[in-house]
Amino acid sequence: MAARSKARKRAVDVLYEADLRGGDVLPLLRERVADGHPPIGEHTVRLVEGAVEHAGDIDRLIGEHAQGWSLDRLPDVDRAILRMAVFELLWVDDVPDAVVIDEAVELAKSLSTDDSAAYVNGVLGGILQAQIPTV
Repeated sequence: MAARSKARKRAVDVLYEADLRGGDVLPLLRERVADGHPPIGEHTVRLVEGAVEHAGDIDRLIGEHAQGWSLDRLPDVDRAILRMAVFELLWVDDVPDAVVIDEAVELAKSLSTDDSAAYVNGVLGGILQAQIPTV
């Protein structure tokens, strides 16, 4: 698995764990970095911190594009994947949009339900499409 793919998986793990615990994400991130098993690299920290920093906008966008589901009703792992991916899609300029979406879909395939990959793809595609200015 490529380094950035591992970083995304670890970011999802941290976001998911914090969501399940109902706790603050950043202290958990610091705990995981200090623990070092598995190692938490710079890209993971960037993704988690960015998802936290932009949480209001990210959750609003997911809510607007998660057709038929409220944010709270999404499976926990799907919510973590979407939060990480929306941050990377909109605020990380050095990763192509198609890569972000593909990686999020792959995470959904490996970590969530049979329907999650298509759902994650649709939500992220909708968010990306909404960001493109009409001419």
